Amino acid sequence: MDLQITDWLSLTLRWAHIIAGVGWIGASFYFMALDFSLRHRSGLPHGVKGESWLVHGGGFYHVQKYMVAPEEMPKDLKWFQWESYATWLTGFALMSVVYYWQADIYLIDRSVLALSKLQAVGISVGVLVASWLIYDALCKSPLKENQTAMFAVLFVLIVGAAFGLGEIFSARAVFLHIGAMIGTIMTGNVFFVIIPNQKIVVADLKERKIPNPEFGKIAKLRSTHNNYLTLPVLFMMISNHYPMTFGHPMNWIVVALILPIGAVVRHYFNAHDSGVHGAGLRWQWPTASLLLLILMAFVAWRPAANETPAQAAATTNDQQVPDLNDQVFAIVQQRCGVCHSANPTDFVGAAPGGVEYDTLDLMKQHAPQMRVQAVISQAMPPGNLTEMTEEERTLLGAWIENEVGE
Repeated sequence: MDLQITDWLSLTLRWAHIIAGVGWIGASFYFMALDFSLRHRSGLPHGVKGESWLVHGGGFYHVQKYMVAPEEMPKDLKWFQWESYATWLTGFALMSVVYYWQADIYLIDRSVLALSKLQAVGISVGVLVASWLIYDALCKSPLKENQTAMFAVLFVLIVGAAFGLGEIFSARAVFLHIGAMIGTIMTGNVFFVIIPNQKIVVADLKERKIPNPEFGKIAKLRSTHNNYLTLPVLFMMISNHYPMTFGHPMNWIVVALILPIGAVVRHYFNAHDSGVHGAGLRWQWPTASLLLLILMAFVAWRPAANETPAQAAATTNDQQVPDLNDQVFAIVQQRCGVCHSANPTDFVGAAPGGVEYDTLDLMKQHAPQMRVQAVISQAMPPGNLTEMTEEERTLLGAWIENEVGE
C-alpha cells in the first residue's frame, strides 16, 4: 500500500508540475516574443517603448510597453508570478517523493558513493541553494556588464556541476539535479529579483514618484537569462526516460552539448520575433543540427574500456552457451527479477512497463532494452540497489550478443 501511495503522489505531482510548467514557460515565451516584436512609431504616448499588434482566437490585440511605467497606476494590473512559484514547488515536491523518499532507489548509487539517505538529501538541497547563491553573485559582479562572459562562466559552472554530481549521485539523479539547479535559478530570478523590482516600481507610482529605470533593467536582464535557460532545463527534466543520455559514462559532455543547442534554438525565435531577416536567421538551425549530430554520435560512442570485456566474453563457444544461459538467468532473477517479474518483491507493485523476465524466452524478447538499460547505460537496476556487478553486466552483454546480436 505504501508504494501505491508513492506512485499516486508521484503521478499527481508530475501532472501538476507539467500544468504549472506549461503556464510558466508559455507566459515566458509569449512575453519574450512580445518584447522582441515591439515597434516604435510616431505618436505613441510618452514613455512608451513600442507597440505590437497581435491576432489570436478571432480577435486583434493592441499591446504597448512602457520603458519604465505609466504616469499613473492602472486600476487593474495582472501579475505573472505564481506560474513560476507553482512550477518550482510542485517540482520540489515531486523530487522529494521520488528522489528523497526513495533515495536508496533513485538518488544513491552505492557503486558511485556509499551515502546515507540523510547525507544524500542534505547534499541535494545544498546543491540547489548553492546554485542560486553562486548565480546571484555572478549577476551582481562586474560580469553583469559582459553577458557573453557571464554566460561562459555559467556554462562552465553547470558542466562542472554535472561532472561533480556524477561522483556523488546515480546517473539518473545527476541530470535531474542539473535541471533542478537551473529551475531553481530561474524561479529565484522571479521571486528574489523580478517581482520585488516590479513591486518597487508600483509603490513609487502609488506615491506619485518617478520610478528608477534601473529596477526594470535588472528585471529584464534576469528574464532574458530565464528565456535562454528554458530549453536546456526541459531536456534535463525529461531525460530520465532516456538512459542513453544520462547513462553515458561521460554524461557531463552531454550536458555541455545540450546547453548550446537549447540556447541557439531559443536565439532563433528571439531573432525572428525581432524582425531579423537574411543572414541573421540562417545560422541557428544548421548550428543546432550539427551540434545534435555530434551529440548523437557521442552518445553512441563508448570508451573502449567499457566495451572490451563484453566483446571478449562474446566469443563464448557453442559448448559454453547452455552454461551461459544458466548463469545469465540466475543473474537476471537476482538483480532484475525483484521488479521485472509476474510476482515482484516489495520494491514495486507490478512489473514496470509490464516487462517480465521470468523465463529465458521473455528475457530474449526484451534483450535489446536490457542491453541499453543494464549493460550500456547501467541505469538499471535503479541506484544499483541490487548491487549488480561489472562482471555480471559483462556476462549479460555477452549473452545478448550471442542470442540476439547487437
